[in-house]
Amino acid sequence: MGAVREARKSFGLLRKALASRVLQKRTARAFASRPLTPHRFRVAVYFADSDVNMYQMRQWYRPLQELSETWPVVVMARNALGARALLDDGALPVTFVPSVLSVERFLESQDIRVVLYVNQNTRNFQMFRYGRRWHVFINHGESDKMYMTTNQYKAYDYALVAGQAARDRLTRVLWDYDVDRRTIEIGRPQADHYSGALPYTPDERTVVLYAPTWEGDRPAAHYGSVLSHGVELVAALLATGRHRVVYRPHPRSGVVDAAFGEANQRIIQAIRAANEQDPSAQHVYDDKPELGWQLAAADVAIVDISAMVYDRLAAGKPLLITRPADHAAEIDEGGYLSACEWLEPEAALRIVDEVDRVRADPAATERLAHWVGHYFGDTAPGAATAKFHAAVQLLMDRWDDWDARSTS
Repeated sequence: MGAVREARKSFGLLRKALASRVLQKRTARAFASRPLTPHRFRVAVYFADSDVNMYQMRQWYRPLQELSETWPVVVMARNALGARALLDDGALPVTFVPSVLSVERFLESQDIRVVLYVNQNTRNFQMFRYGRRWHVFINHGESDKMYMTTNQYKAYDYALVAGQAARDRLTRVLWDYDVDRRTIEIGRPQADHYSGALPYTPDERTVVLYAPTWEGDRPAAHYGSVLSHGVELVAALLATGRHRVVYRPHPRSGVVDAAFGEANQRIIQAIRAANEQDPSAQHVYDDKPELGWQLAAADVAIVDISAMVYDRLAAGKPLLITRPADHAAEIDEGGYLSACEWLEPEAALRIVDEVDRVRADPAATERLAHWVGHYFGDTAPGAATAKFHAAVQLLMDRWDDWDARSTS
């Protein structure tokens, strides 16, 4: 039986390899019919992931499109699935460079001076070998997770960080890392693009965004609130007649724990029933991939411990964070979570009072303003975009300086 299992495993691996090769060839042909103009691009985004992590690229599309008006941007895709997803999105010019040789040929055809990285894929290391250009980590979000202080930061020439909170984290954790020289604050440029068509007609109702995460796959990550908070708080808000609920659950809700999936469905059904009873309520079950208008339009947001905390914080508007019901869930209370507005499980039934409180309480407003500034700096419209563009200009100027030194 062991020999049979090994044979099946080997056959499966072979079939996978053949399928991958076929996909790679088809993808290469698709890109061959769309050649890029030589010597056009100075900025490249290096993306080595498949389509599973496309959210990391998509949140940067709008800021990078604006940057392209000054410095044309191209995406270097290493994975066939990722490359096809980027091509289908059509947001930015893309080149497919599956091999090191294809990377080298592309670099020879362009004048890439700044390479941006949105994640810590291990294949980033293959790109680091090429000098005469700045390698810059821009990340795909802001949070207090361990990921934000990995020693991998040292591999990049520079890191574009959101604000002082990021600099403090890096100073606290990384040994012998010159934070002042190697980090540049840019705020959250994505927040300048928190927009989109509203799926409801604005009126006097208070708009409450409830955006829970999934249940998690281990006790330390049991942050999901759909079961502990969600059903009760949504029911309470639907009942008032003066609130509009925008419900945006994590797409993986219920994958591990069926009870979470059932609670999610109860909330969706409750929203549908409330809209049938009062069509003017226009409550929203939001399962679309785009994220922007939800963060900007909500008067109050209720989120779990996740990247949504910081996405909403960048909007500078009131939010409540659900306290995990599982005491095994790990909470880093060294930053914003040390002073945030917690929503305990038993407070879900009092959600209307809690929503009113965070909107009207001067102390809550003052705390929010402090932490918004600490994490993102100036959040006035356009401020982060201006910082992002200035950071790239600074890198270009430094490139000119070092190029002049090396050729003199």
